[in-house]
Amino acid sequence: MTEHNTVIAGDITQPDILHCPPDIPIAHAAKLMRDKRTSSILVKENETIIGIWTESDCTKLNYDDPTLFQRQIHDFMSTPVISIPVSTPFADIIRAFHRHKVRHLVVLNENGSTKGVISQSDVIKRQGIQHYLQLRTVGESYDQQLATVDALASLTETAKLMKREKQSAVLVKNKDEDASGIITERDLLKVLASDEYEQPLWHYASKPLITIESSQALLSAYLKLQRYRIRHLAVTSPQGDVIGLLSMQNILADIEHSYFQRLEALISERDHALHASQEHLFLAEKIIESSVDAIMTTDRNGVIISVNPAFTQVTGYKAREAIGKNANLLNSGIHDKSFYRKMWKQIDTEGKWQGEVWNRRKNGDVYPEWLTIVKIGGDTVRDIHYTGIFSDITERKLYENRIKSLAFYDDLTKLPNRRLFNDRLNIAISTAHRNQQLAAILFVDLDRFKQINDTLGHSIGDEVLRSAAKRISSSIKEGDTVARFGGDEFVILLTEMSSVEDIESVISRIYQQFNKPFVLDNKENYVTCSIGASIYPFHGTEPEALLKYADIAMYQTKKDGRNGYLFYQQDMHASLDDKLVMQNKLRTALKNNEFKLAYQPQICSTTGKFIGVEALLRWELPNTGMVSPAKFIPICEELGIIVDIERWVLSQACRQRKAWLQQGLDVGRIAVNVSPIHFKNNLMNSVLAALEHADLSPVLLEIEVTESCFIENTRDAQIVLEQLKKLGVEIALDDFGTGYSSLSYLTKLAINTLKIDGSFIRKTPTNEADCQMVKTIINMAQSLSLNIIAEGVETDAQNAFLTDNGCTQHQGYFYSKPIFEDEFTSQYEAIMNDAKAKELTE
Repeated sequence: MTEHNTVIAGDITQPDILHCPPDIPIAHAAKLMRDKRTSSILVKENETIIGIWTESDCTKLNYDDPTLFQRQIHDFMSTPVISIPVSTPFADIIRAFHRHKVRHLVVLNENGSTKGVISQSDVIKRQGIQHYLQLRTVGESYDQQLATVDALASLTETAKLMKREKQSAVLVKNKDEDASGIITERDLLKVLASDEYEQPLWHYASKPLITIESSQALLSAYLKLQRYRIRHLAVTSPQGDVIGLLSMQNILADIEHSYFQRLEALISERDHALHASQEHLFLAEKIIESSVDAIMTTDRNGVIISVNPAFTQVTGYKAREAIGKNANLLNSGIHDKSFYRKMWKQIDTEGKWQGEVWNRRKNGDVYPEWLTIVKIGGDTVRDIHYTGIFSDITERKLYENRIKSLAFYDDLTKLPNRRLFNDRLNIAISTAHRNQQLAAILFVDLDRFKQINDTLGHSIGDEVLRSAAKRISSSIKEGDTVARFGGDEFVILLTEMSSVEDIESVISRIYQQFNKPFVLDNKENYVTCSIGASIYPFHGTEPEALLKYADIAMYQTKKDGRNGYLFYQQDMHASLDDKLVMQNKLRTALKNNEFKLAYQPQICSTTGKFIGVEALLRWELPNTGMVSPAKFIPICEELGIIVDIERWVLSQACRQRKAWLQQGLDVGRIAVNVSPIHFKNNLMNSVLAALEHADLSPVLLEIEVTESCFIENTRDAQIVLEQLKKLGVEIALDDFGTGYSSLSYLTKLAINTLKIDGSFIRKTPTNEADCQMVKTIINMAQSLSLNIIAEGVETDAQNAFLTDNGCTQHQGYFYSKPIFEDEFTSQYEAIMNDAKAKELTE
């Protein structure tokens, strides 16, 4: 790297300043930056710079806010602006970036006027870095904390992730296309500049992915960034897997690190500098004084002669307290005499020593430091001095331990992860083979854990996982292993087993632990589990096969009703294969027009007339027939295709309602169910698109939601529901009474209708408890001025009971089963004829 003794801020300033007034819309500012190909814009008011807005600030925006593009830049700019004088030396420029953690500095003339802007890229280009970068590899500099988002994620979620993880870019994965792209701060800026924000994230991603292999020279990466005029490269392993991102910022950080390492060389050459010129001495003193590393100089006896300000920050000793004392005042007592003998022997023979040392601060705290001691020779022995350069590496040690922990342990439960489990499994199989013993793998999956997460929130879900981990761990003996593979899936390795009965005994102990209630949200809840088991050597001798078989057995347990256990059997493959076949067919079902809608009338029991129709999704497989929604909808949610399917349902339902309207069929509102996933992913846009395409009035549409749509974040749900209500769309709360059923959100959210779940109606009017529950729900709805519909009405007795107790809106087989569009007109006429006959008899 070249020297920069004479370079000052004015030499590398970009004078072509982009600025704007504070009341300019942020989208307009983004267009100016895009057209100028610059990463920042200064906000000026009355010839005074009052703020700065950069590409990195794009991660702080809420792209779901429809008013965002017209908001004034004053609301988002950073202030005060970090500025430096035009005469600032090059070294101080680097330190200013490092100290303030910014990417742009404003350069001021001597009279205080603005000369221009310096970016981090300007600093990198000024450095003579070709030789240095040729000696470094990409693998030494890239950011290993790879943040990844799905191609269907929203812009706001992506921006929040970039801000939270402090990343200037994230990787975007498109599972459907098996492709990857990248979203950068500049891409977010382009979104603002284009005034377009409703497309899927994949639309905005930069693709194809520009990559570089981790073993290549950093210079190759730098040149590729320059050639493509981009700021990020995807770093790949030798096997071609994306393992991180490399940015211009990473390169600057690497250069900063190298810059401070040069202090050692400067100090070792200080004697020559003293003889060369007083100017060189002044430069060395300034570097030492401003160094972020602590620097201490001693005479040949170890008496401290000088220290820099960083010495005080690290050790707690002020200069007057340290100078004149022996350097051993920092000794921690951890290292023995032989350690110091080897250190000083190397210093005397090689003139230098470098390594990790534990020292003690003034307050008594012991800390690790990275220490370099350089012997500075003189004309005589009396002229010998020693310089120690050291930095506190406590944070680095904690980070290394953290990385090690993340590599082998689950962060939430502190249990071993898949990697450590596999290592132990290989050892266990070898030991079992040698000792002629059994080993077992148990897959433990918590039943209906997703419902807990959706209903009570992720923090409660995390507490369940931690508690489950402790209960399972307490059920096994020392030497066995419990690991968490992810989600609510735990895997147990049992060693030194003599019989199947021994394995079943452990399973029994696990179930005893799960018979105890979990206290969730100050209430006792019971969480069951499903277990699948495979045994070495009965079911196999290879680790992967045994893991696979235990997993298959666990899924079979869930299929058989949960809260039980099964040992692997060969015929379980067929069940798993059926699910895989269904997954593959579902991926193309929408494209192949295999979905259709059935419609179930909602009838007023006093008049017999329509009050609405619910649209119900059906899947008809060629050569197979209808598949139960209870079977395929959860798989759609797992695959992440439920939102696309529900958009189709919305569109079809609105078009059908428009067709009935044109035919003169008065069927009331058409109701469409939406999943929690769709509710939290641009539901409003889906509703608007469906209504627009069908040319249907919003007052004829009803959206049915469940409690899991808003139990985790009532505030965000309130915004969505208020927007729908303002549009004119009705909101119905489906399956009421089966979930959390809190009165608090009924009073806060824009809900028009409660739907009593059919499980409560089924036993009325013969079951007193269910009758009382239904009456309570009806009274509560009436007191809150809410409409109420009873689902699952099948008998005349149920119809009469509900009507007598004030619930006159019914849905169920008593009036009509769900029917397809080709049968609907005749069913409509039959219902309306019955209504007319009823009216005449009354």
